[in-house]
Amino acid sequence: MTTVTVLLFARYADLIGASRVEVPESASSSLEQVVAYLRGLPGGGALPERPLIAVNMEQAGFDYRPVPGDEIAILPPMAGG
Repeated sequence: MTTVTVLLFARYADLIGASRVEVPESASSSLEQVVAYLRGLPGGGALPERPLIAVNMEQAGFDYRPVPGDEIAILPPMAGG
């Protein structure tokens, strides 16, 4: 089965209980579908409906269609200076 890898950081990783999740191809036709899959996992309901997402280290929109081998990162809100 083909999957895409999703990396979770900080609070998001704590909510899901993992810093890395393999999402099956059947649930990864768009980033919106990937987020819906994650929100369906135990603890995932607390993830925002539209988090900041990077694909292969570049910000991506919800209509992006992942391909096998993509590294998707769900990024929590950040502050800094």
